[in-house]
Amino acid sequence: MKPPIWAPWRMEYIVGPKPDACVFCEMTRVSEARFRELLILVRQPHAFVCLNRFPFASAHLLVTPRRHVADLSELTEEEYVALMLLVRATAARLRRSVSAPALNIGWNLGRAAGAGIADHLHSHVVPRWDGDTNFMPVLGDVRVMPQHLEATFAHLELAFADLPGERSPAREREQP
Repeated sequence: MKPPIWAPWRMEYIVGPKPDACVFCEMTRVSEARFRELLILVRQPHAFVCLNRFPFASAHLLVTPRRHVADLSELTEEEYVALMLLVRATAARLRRSVSAPALNIGWNLGRAAGAGIADHLHSHVVPRWDGDTNFMPVLGDVRVMPQHLEATFAHLELAFADLPGERSPAREREQP
């Protein structure tokens, strides 16, 4: 019998307590000392980038406005431009840092569209590689992640080091 494939972070999501407050709003208020714990790569005046704690693929990032809004139409012009510029910068850094030949970038606007957090707008930026999908999601409702979230964070924080904004306290970082 083959050993099982474990994805322990999914159980935390499935059975864990659901916060009453918006997790993205919490990320806008925390000190930089908590960025690594919350997987925040960079926080700018109008938007921030974090790893998806319950990813669909390795290095699955979320780009989120700081203000609690549910739809793109609710953003001011300044917020919209800042958010889109950060999505573009995130895509470039993600593609380069994980050698992804392709990306999925998308918005789930509303619960019916698949938004797990429908009340706080966020974009998904997901790296893709040829052959990265296989039978596991179809047969076992399992996704195989080749790298732990903490290792992914450590790798990606180097790629975001040149973006202006707040970030976790400096460790010995090399420039990308």
